Amino acid sequence: MQYRTMTTPSLQFLSQQQLLLLLPAVILLVVAAVADAQGQLPGCGHKCGNIDIPFPFGIGIGPGCFGDGFEVLCNDSYHTPRAFLRGTNGSYFPSPYELLSIAVEKGEARVLAPIASRCNTDINVSFSAGMYMDLVVTPFTVSVSNVLIGVGATAVTMMQYTVPAERIFSCLAYDFGSVREEGGNGNCTAGCCEFSPSTLTKDVRLSVRYIAEDQTNMMWSTFPCAYGMLVEKSWYEYYRRDMFRYTLLNRTTQGVPLTLNFAAGKGSCLAKGQVPPPEYACISGNSSCANATYSDTPGYMCKCLDGYAGNPYVANGCQDIVECEQPEVYPCSNEGTCKNKLGGYDCPCKFGMKGDGKTGTCTPVFTPAAKATVGAIAGVLLLVIISFLVILRKEKKKAKEFYRKNGGPTLEKANVIKLFRKDELKPILKKSNLIGKGCFGEVYKGILDNKLVAVKKPINGSVLESDQFANEVIIQSQVIHKNIVRLIGCCLEVDAPMLVYEFISQGSLHDILHNSNNKVAFNLDARLSIATHSADGLAYMHSKTNNRILHGDVKPANILLDDNFIPKISDFGISRLIASDKEHSASIIGDMNYMDPVYLQEGLLTEKSDVYSFGVVILELISRERAIHSDNNKLVKNFLEAHMKQKKATEFFDKEIAITKDLEILESLASMAVECLSLDVDQRPTMMEVAERLLILSRSCKL
Repeated sequence: MQYRTMTTPSLQFLSQQQLLLLLPAVILLVVAAVADAQGQLPGCGHKCGNIDIPFPFGIGIGPGCFGDGFEVLCNDSYHTPRAFLRGTNGSYFPSPYELLSIAVEKGEARVLAPIASRCNTDINVSFSAGMYMDLVVTPFTVSVSNVLIGVGATAVTMMQYTVPAERIFSCLAYDFGSVREEGGNGNCTAGCCEFSPSTLTKDVRLSVRYIAEDQTNMMWSTFPCAYGMLVEKSWYEYYRRDMFRYTLLNRTTQGVPLTLNFAAGKGSCLAKGQVPPPEYACISGNSSCANATYSDTPGYMCKCLDGYAGNPYVANGCQDIVECEQPEVYPCSNEGTCKNKLGGYDCPCKFGMKGDGKTGTCTPVFTPAAKATVGAIAGVLLLVIISFLVILRKEKKKAKEFYRKNGGPTLEKANVIKLFRKDELKPILKKSNLIGKGCFGEVYKGILDNKLVAVKKPINGSVLESDQFANEVIIQSQVIHKNIVRLIGCCLEVDAPMLVYEFISQGSLHDILHNSNNKVAFNLDARLSIATHSADGLAYMHSKTNNRILHGDVKPANILLDDNFIPKISDFGISRLIASDKEHSASIIGDMNYMDPVYLQEGLLTEKSDVYSFGVVILELISRERAIHSDNNKLVKNFLEAHMKQKKATEFFDKEIAITKDLEILESLASMAVECLSLDVDQRPTMMEVAERLLILSRSCKL
């Protein structure tokens, strides 16, 4: 046989030395060149006889014309030139495999493969014959679309491979019954066996042998021939005469068709965002990559995206398919209008019709009755849209009115806190975000400006009038203390303005003391710390701000704890700005369980009202019992009676902290609480005095 490689005319007359010097530059130019219509690089062979040779396959002077392992030899000594796979150095091809066809898009190449065969007439001698095909160092594997065929009387056909894993498959062929000598029915039945491998293979050892189960078996002399082959499924048509004549070999003088899969690239597909290395195979735009299905020799293949065709292994090889120019492949009915687009095409039905022009189902959209119905629907829809716009306009007008009524202009000028729009808070005001509910309103947890916040939505009518509310917000915004919850902003576009506070993570002191599901170990140091810091926050509100601020609802539920159990006073939004000459509240506010009896009788809210409520909080801290007004406030009553009788209150202390060394401090706390609960307002200490005494107690506890 004579093989040839194709050279470019510009290099034919150069000397060998000049050729060697120019070769690297030529290779780079060729690899970077744009592919021609057949998907082949310029200057390289792209056809041999009747077979197209697309890149990465190629016929040429060097690796620029073909990928590693894809060199094709074109033998033109035949009447019609024939193409052969040369393989890679180190491969064990028995001889170059003849190419039948190449399907780059599928990653398949069809070749002619040899048959393992032998004929023997000596019944006393077992025999075997085989062929070996090693594809480990090549980009090829034997496809699972092939089948293993065995033909012979008492013949075993075996296929063995070690890559990707050591496996042996075999089939045993027996001749049963009498099948007409001249031919069979084409099915692989008696005297023939077939097996379909389930794994792609890189190396194959194919053998066929007789087995000597019975030395008197005269079948050997009658049917001396046995065959084994890997061949494309459904290619072989079985004839019984193949077992006693070389008829099969006469029909397949060049071999049998075998499908090989190939991976054009070594390694794996690129991860998203990864920069392609210089040797990356999928160089065409509009192409994709798929990893090969065998794992021992990693590789990948390339494919044009849907709606594109060509060769993904060359620059600009995948081109958009102009579907509208190929109606026999991409249908579009006469009632449709074909419109090509990148990666596909559309075929919408013409005006006045509905359906899909691709499937030829375009039909008129409207009958007269339908047109009347559509007109009616359109009229109703128009009315709905107009109504919606009217409602929307009213809502906007109402929001502006609420904004003005709630003191928006005043707060705008003050520029002290952020004013949120209703739409910004709407996602937070869901049932799933509700974390608290009381007589004043509801509290929701959510995220605003990437921060956790608590949104308090008051009950309509529970907030102050315009000027009062604006002044209250301004005062609250000026309260900056480590033991007071910070006001972040508010929303004024609703009837009852909503307040936005910083979110405190650990919940309230009430939950820690009384919630059975959340009860935690709570030593005296922690309780003293909470009492001290809470008193410090209230003292700051009473005496260290520009305007005196009264809380009006001091209770454990309004003392929140952060991650470090540092308390923060909350919910003083219901308090009023109290002028020096006006201390009467318009209505009773706060929780009855902690309410100052003097305030309940006279309606006079003073700093001493907060002191009374804080005294009840101290009693809850040292007893871990709840103050309940409907129970005649037994908690307060017990401690007051013990004080009046000059008895120690030891029996009322929480057993968890009532240890001998701390009893003196607990008695001091009880005594301080009793002073705060005095019905004589003037006899009650100020919050500043309470905070100072608690600080001294806290320090002595740590000594």
